Amino acid sequence: MINLSHSRGEYIAVLHTLQIPSGTVLVRCTIYFMKNTQSAGGVVVNPQGKILVVSQHGTSWSLPKGHLDPGELPLEAAVREIEEESGIKDVTFVKDLGSYERYKIGEFGGEDQSEKKTITMFLFTTKEITLKPIDRENPEARWVDKGEVEKLLTHPKDQEFFRTYSKTSK
Repeated sequence: MINLSHSRGEYIAVLHTLQIPSGTVLVRCTIYFMKNTQSAGGVVVNPQGKILVVSQHGTSWSLPKGHLDPGELPLEAAVREIEEESGIKDVTFVKDLGSYERYKIGEFGGEDQSEKKTITMFLFTTKEITLKPIDRENPEARWVDKGEVEKLLTHPKDQEFFRTYSKTSK
């Protein structure tokens, strides 16, 4: 495998070889483009200490997050995504939780390696309890007990991020 970087992603060339009985070696090269994207979101905690979790496309569960719009800062994108995916408009920023990378979730589960996301996460609190998603692609939002969040999250990297957050928060 050969990786070639580009400002918007990486080209990955995979060489496949097959030696046929005559001794001839056949070589096939497949080139894939993997785009790199920036996303932002948050761990949102309500007054009861429950965590906001959202359904994405009705097929997977994650913390609220999404792509940055052109010119948008990660914190701005996180607040916008929380509102779109849950209906919560009033959040209070607590702290930056750092970033992690993962591939997007494939249409039928698993990882779709055509897109690698760098996800920046923030911690927020809110006094709002009522959840009413605005974004049709994220049809459901739930308040979940902190101890149940990790097993509800679909992507292993999201689970790993939340596990690390849980160990460092009180």
